[in-house]
Amino acid sequence: MTDRPLRTVDLARLAGLSTQQIRNYEEAGVLPPAGRTASGYRTFTDVHRQALLTHRALLPGYGPVAAARIMRTLHAGDVPAALALVDAAHAALHEERTALRATGEALTALTAPTGEAAPAQADSGLRIGDLAALLGVRTSALRVWEAAGLLAPPRERATGYRVFGPAEVRDARVIQSLRRSHYLFAQIRPVLAELRRAGGSEAALRTALADRARTLTSRTRAMLAGAGRLHDYLDRVAEPEVSAAGTTTGSTAGGPGPSAR
Repeated sequence: MTDRPLRTVDLARLAGLSTQQIRNYEEAGVLPPAGRTASGYRTFTDVHRQALLTHRALLPGYGPVAAARIMRTLHAGDVPAALALVDAAHAALHEERTALRATGEALTALTAPTGEAAPAQADSGLRIGDLAALLGVRTSALRVWEAAGLLAPPRERATGYRVFGPAEVRDARVIQSLRRSHYLFAQIRPVLAELRRAGGSEAALRTALADRARTLTSRTRAMLAGAGRLHDYLDRVAEPEVSAAGTTTGSTAGGPGPSAR
């Protein structure tokens, strides 16, 4: 890369973007402020090219919203806050992995033999006491799970009693298994949602879990690649640079002049 100033069109061609997208990125803070010629036209340097490459490296793993926020916060001069956004993205990915692991444990619980014979009323649905006895829990625990929105058993029209059908029994078994592993209600909800989306099909759920695991692995690798590019960019912008217009620019410099050029 030469040290000659880059025009908006030059930077756009290097990245395979439109000139308007380059303007949008600068105005949004994804790029550091551009220099300006005497006539007000934008001029860019290799730092801007590196910023653009960094943003594009962040996109696959962090997504467009987080990638833009990271770059914008960095160019506003708040490096710790930008890194906190990176940390938050990795923490969110960790939560997704935790939910995936919980779903796998739930599937194991569903397919494991219980060693218990179902009560005689199982064909027509279980009452709360029957289900509590089947699972070895208190009826109060089932009511707490229901109040938390984890269970939603229908009720008999005549008596108002709860009736737990096969789907509700399945959900209760999953909840019991995950609670024993100290999962919180907030972590159990997405597991139940995944089970319900699979329609109770073990094969469909296993396929969904495998697909999700591959997606998370791919995203983790993309985040590592993006973070590596961000690390290099942080080293590059640690020192302010003299812009092509002759003014000092950097991650915290302002950008005067008309926005349309």
